[in-house]
Amino acid sequence: MDKETYKAKAKKSIDDIFAKIDELETKKDQAQEGAKQKYTEKIEELKAKKNDLKLKYDELVNASEEKWESAKNKFSESTDYFKKGFSELGEIFK
Repeated sequence: MDKETYKAKAKKSIDDIFAKIDELETKKDQAQEGAKQKYTEKIEELKAKKNDLKLKYDELVNASEEKWESAKNKFSESTDYFKKGFSELGEIFK
């Protein structure tokens, strides 16, 4: 995948992640009382990492040829963190 295609895909990932966090925030009242605190804590943790993800995206977009792979890997690791967090939140509702 070329750089521009990857950058576009990365931008879509960020938009999707931010939208998912907003969506999950609206669902926190649906969590059972015992799980609500854990759910809220996990959402707050993900929200705190949004800035980190945005910084990693900015690094990716502005990366020189020499730093491209490193920036790409850091961004990918960051998005994986969110995927894991979303999965954990989904488990609360099961």
